[in-house]
Amino acid sequence: MSAFNAIKMDGLGNDFVIFDTRNKNLSLSKEEIIKIADRKFLGCDQVILLKNDTDSDAYLSFFNSNGEEASACGNGSRCVSYLLGKEKNKNKIKIKTKGGILNSDIVEEKIVRTNIGKPKFLWNEIPLNKKMESQNLKIELNDLNNNTHKGGYAVNVGNPHAVFFVNNCDSFDLKKIGPEIENHKIFPEKCNVSLAEIKNKSLIKLKVWERGAGITKACGTAACATAAVATKNKFTEKKVDIKFELGILNIELDQNSNIFMQGPVSDIKNIKVVL
Repeated sequence: MSAFNAIKMDGLGNDFVIFDTRNKNLSLSKEEIIKIADRKFLGCDQVILLKNDTDSDAYLSFFNSNGEEASACGNGSRCVSYLLGKEKNKNKIKIKTKGGILNSDIVEEKIVRTNIGKPKFLWNEIPLNKKMESQNLKIELNDLNNNTHKGGYAVNVGNPHAVFFVNNCDSFDLKKIGPEIENHKIFPEKCNVSLAEIKNKSLIKLKVWERGAGITKACGTAACATAAVATKNKFTEKKVDIKFELGILNIELDQNSNIFMQGPVSDIKNIKVVL
């Protein structure tokens, strides 16, 4: 067995185990990531590896609880940005991910604002498996009363998302729907699945099934994806609050369609991981 230093953080309950590999080489197998993420062992939605990078404050690799690598993680990026800000004693942090460069501002204690970049709506950028209308997927969902909902919106905000606007997101069995849509044939790289309930022009309630992780208490990229779709289709204003089980993320699209995500992060908790 080997013991490793790690950090536990979360954004609105969306939790992460972070390994700082900048001064120590560490390679985790898929099986080890699955073990770390298992709620019966340590438990987290994603494992994050923090690495050196010459062009930014750090390079981040994200791994879902099923051991597969993800290109982006919004809340994870905000958590690590806060961690690096504390370490480097500065309020502006630049990180690099598989999905691209992200710039974050620590606007106040444990509140981080991150520029996620521009949403992608073209079928081949999401990607979808064929040329089709990304803003009407024509996918059928049945609620708990067996009423049929048909539609779905696709967008990429660092990873692919399918968003369904429904009257009541609690009236659907997300544990059943989530994996069905995640693995739908039109998504060759799978997708995150969101059920969005518009409360008003500036507030959306959201429930999320994350690709490779299952139901999570919050998801930063899902909040960004939902806001981007809602703005594009004029369902809401360009500034909208996304409500999760444990709190709210503030999402805003600027005049150039860059998505800014702001919200709280947890305390920084140092832990030991024995594998």
